[in-house]
Amino acid sequence: MGMLTIGAFARACRLSPKALRLYDQLDLLRPARVDPDTGYRYYATAQLEQARLVVWLRRLGMPLAEIRRVCLLHDRDTTSAAREIRAHWARVEAETAVRRDLAAFLIAHLESDPDGSGEDTAMLELRYCAHSDTGRVRAANQDTAYAGARLLAVADGFGPAGAPASSAAVEALRFLDTEEIPAGGVLTLLEDAVRGAEQAVRDAAGGSDDVGTTLTALLWTGSRLALVHLGDSRAYVLRQGGLFRITHDHTVVQSMIDEGRLTAEEAVSHPQRALLLKALTGAEPSADPDLRLHDAHPGDRYLLCSDGLSSVLPEDRVRELLVSSGSPQRTVRALVGAANEAGGPDNVSCVVADVVAAGDRAGV
Repeated sequence: MGMLTIGAFARACRLSPKALRLYDQLDLLRPARVDPDTGYRYYATAQLEQARLVVWLRRLGMPLAEIRRVCLLHDRDTTSAAREIRAHWARVEAETAVRRDLAAFLIAHLESDPDGSGEDTAMLELRYCAHSDTGRVRAANQDTAYAGARLLAVADGFGPAGAPASSAAVEALRFLDTEEIPAGGVLTLLEDAVRGAEQAVRDAAGGSDDVGTTLTALLWTGSRLALVHLGDSRAYVLRQGGLFRITHDHTVVQSMIDEGRLTAEEAVSHPQRALLLKALTGAEPSADPDLRLHDAHPGDRYLLCSDGLSSVLPEDRVRELLVSSGSPQRTVRALVGAANEAGGPDNVSCVVADVVAAGDRAGV
């Protein structure tokens, strides 16, 4: 059996040595032999077929967990491996179709308003509801959820004073619900408000760096939503039937997914899945928040939720409930109820807000 050094094998299969070392760690493509003295990796020429299969599947955008499954099937039954690839591609095409429809909607919207005057969006407003529940396992609720005419917010506290921390963070933003929003500089206004929330959390924590809270909030300007985000609470938009996440989790496992060291499927059961990289804490200073502006369109439905919802219900189930449950009031209760039916292992909070024409009372 011919043996190749890691460098020679990398050139032959078009994978970098760095990728080969990662796939070794993930038990996806192990070397045939490792020198016990130098630790140098050697690969058998017979492994080139599997390595090239990995390359092709990565080019398809297939997650590593699915690649591992295809490779295992390929060793036993190439027909089953082909069936797995076909199923993956069907899912990709379905997701692409949703994005294609959204692109068509956006193109039509922009072409109908070429001067960007936004006369139709100037008369939009929110219909909203917030609900928070202790869940089925926790003794106390450390979440806070808030919905008003301009401000939507969810905070998930942690540590001995988690409940006061989450409440303090949201309370520090509530002045924005009645504050006149400037035509420009809304992100600066929101960032300043978050700094006030940071101090409020620090006061609630009493100097303890074991206390803190996530914070995800949207501030309505009349045609746009300004987002501030820290932690692993989430914000989604349901638009034209497609559900899109507009926040990025600030967690250890998400950073590992971003680096290709972990798949989304593996992250669900990872022991560090709740470990945060960013939050408002009793420590000084806290991490910088994500700040962005999002254009809103009539018919949009926004969801803010704590991880007591997102870690329990898969996104296709969340989408189903957002589409089918009716008004924001009924929808938030349906979402919380579904999380509790799934075990309710954590506090669960959510805010649902619909973008509607001003004066439209339908669905209230």
